[in-house]
Amino acid sequence: MTQPALSAADDVVLRVQDLQVSARSDQGLIPLVEGLSFDLRRGETLAIAGESGSGKSITSLAVMGLLPAPAVRVTGGSIRLGGTELTRLPEKKLQSLRGARISMIFQEPMTALNPVMSIGRQLTEAIRAHDPVPMREARARALAALQAVRLSQPERRLEQFPHELSGGMRQRVMIAMAIALRPDVLIADEPTTALDVTVQREVLDLIRDLQRDLGTAVILITHDMGVVAEMADRVIVMKKGRVVETALTPELFEAPREAYTRELLAAVPRIGGGPARPDLPATPERLVSFQDVSVRFPIRAGLLGRVAARVHAVEHVSVEIFKGETLSLVGESGCGKSTMARALVGLVPHEGRIEVAGTALSELDSTGRKALRRDLQIVFQDPMAALDARMTVGELIREPLVIHGIGTPDAQRARVRDLLDRVGLPASAMGRYPHQFSGGQRQRICIARALALKPKLIVCDESVAALDVSIQARVLDLLRDLQREMGMSFLFISHDMAVVENVSDRVAVMYLGQIVEMGSRAQLFGNPQHPYTQRLLAAVPVPDPRRPREALARLAGEIPSPVWPLGQGPDRVQLQDIGGGHLVAR
Repeated sequence: MTQPALSAADDVVLRVQDLQVSARSDQGLIPLVEGLSFDLRRGETLAIAGESGSGKSITSLAVMGLLPAPAVRVTGGSIRLGGTELTRLPEKKLQSLRGARISMIFQEPMTALNPVMSIGRQLTEAIRAHDPVPMREARARALAALQAVRLSQPERRLEQFPHELSGGMRQRVMIAMAIALRPDVLIADEPTTALDVTVQREVLDLIRDLQRDLGTAVILITHDMGVVAEMADRVIVMKKGRVVETALTPELFEAPREAYTRELLAAVPRIGGGPARPDLPATPERLVSFQDVSVRFPIRAGLLGRVAARVHAVEHVSVEIFKGETLSLVGESGCGKSTMARALVGLVPHEGRIEVAGTALSELDSTGRKALRRDLQIVFQDPMAALDARMTVGELIREPLVIHGIGTPDAQRARVRDLLDRVGLPASAMGRYPHQFSGGQRQRICIARALALKPKLIVCDESVAALDVSIQARVLDLLRDLQREMGMSFLFISHDMAVVENVSDRVAVMYLGQIVEMGSRAQLFGNPQHPYTQRLLAAVPVPDPRRPREALARLAGEIPSPVWPLGQGPDRVQLQDIGGGHLVAR
């Protein structure tokens, strides 16, 4: 998609000049952002790209006035929203602007949402803080915002709490909160990282609608160069707090001037560009077996709290994972991918039979479960929620070795240093805490921790979603190397179809708790049979701003629900195509 160049006559809604952001340390101020300048015009999308730790998110927090002062603060330069200088504005006046005139979609929804407040209360509170309308009207606007981001059962979601939603659902709630007041400037910090490609497509369409209808200006912070190519008018490439290159999007993709930019673009995974995978043996050794597995969560109602309905999160799934194989699970957020992974590692109860190396999980005693945890490791989707904020990175990665009594203290520390190096972090990270790292860096810490025990199988639940493309390529190479050296297996859960095509031996597509299609990488990407699989592939952003693409028809109506009343509904959900790629449970 070719973006038109913006003229100098277009209205500037945000002007950043020579921005300097620094962090305090025992050695003095450490620069995090140096000399950043840009103008953002009404209706424009400006993308800021670069590796994790390059200063992208720090820039967005500085613009919002959300830097963790006094540890990190603006030490120079100017940020002007219209005619208002934000760097010298009192906190009370900044609060009146946030949400109303400038809003932000945060990278990690679980840490951005209040865990003890319902979704509805958080949305209505944000609306009424800037527009003191009656509660009924605020609730209606909150409901409309959830409907706009295509969250299933929006009325029910208003009553739920963040922990009751999947990662992708929580991200959609954050987006709904950011757009509820229709701000002049929307800062989107990795807004589609946790979303499957179909919902990502709808969210990007929604942002474009805001720009068309209201002239909303967007700062898009992302490592997804396909999204950059599709959405951005201009791109700023950053490295270590400095601007490396600025260009119109088509020019950047066609003729990047700087070596760093060329490296970023070269690392972008593309469908059809994946490396050849070694063939599995003719009779591969089975490591994991799901046999007619279902996971259903009760919904209680009434004064006595009786079960009135169930969420059919996983429904009659049978699948095998072989030694040395990567099986990928793809599908919408809330389709059951993560629930299936949690059932495998024993975090949620299940019906049916799950076997690991021929032994059923239900037959293991406490000693057997501890041994299983050594063989099965999981990298969770939300790195900040998965890491203990009170422990240093060195302690976090070393802890599994200590629990299982592996190696001497010196050998354990050497192992930690080696793992940090393998995921692209310096040895000095051992003495720091999780909050001192960017989102992408925290995910690398989680991957290093999972690798510590050299397990037989690693469950990667959106494990590279938060990584920039260069580190993502490095981590994927690492996983392939480990698989080749150790015969390790992976259950790889992702919404990034290009990454899936690059790492998989086989791919299973999930919808409403069921596997609707499964096959080899070549079969699924070369000749998809199910209409939902076809829709997933059609929605993948292409890292080419000049490439014309067919418009993806928007879905009408509500997303089908996995909730079934107790005693009602078929034992086995049947999915039917009702046109436009939309499926319904019958």
